[in-house]
Amino acid sequence: MPMNRRMRVAAKSPTLLERLKRRGWRMTAQRRVIAEAMAGAHVHLTAEEVFARASERLPEISRATVYNTLNELAALGEIAEVALGSGTKRYDPETVDRHQHLVCESCGTTRDVHPDGESRLALPASERARFTLNRVEIVFWGRCPKCAPRREPDLRGATR
Repeated sequence: MPMNRRMRVAAKSPTLLERLKRRGWRMTAQRRVIAEAMAGAHVHLTAEEVFARASERLPEISRATVYNTLNELAALGEIAEVALGSGTKRYDPETVDRHQHLVCESCGTTRDVHPDGESRLALPASERARFTLNRVEIVFWGRCPKCAPRREPDLRGATR
């Protein structure tokens, strides 16, 4: 049975910890627990969430160490800073596989997605306003299965 694209990518994408070891990055106990805290599929954590996960494994880790390490990893290109409209930066450890994001507008659940036609997406020169393009970020917004049945009141108090 042929594997779909997501299964192939997951099978060959190295984890953040594996990439850092391969890079020869000095692996202190603090750096290791931060990288381990960001392990898994569809991980898009805030710095505070990384701190909470890391401090479960290493209680003496400081917030400053987490923030400094996240900034360093982002500068190295090993994690991506993702702004998804909440005002709080999230960190995505999946930088090997090109992907976009699907976000629940109610609870904030975020998933990595691979939209059809993404590789053919282009911005015509006439629309670039002489910008030099560095990357493309597409965010799909909707409601996850847990939130879809919920109806939220509009500004007048009626449900939509």
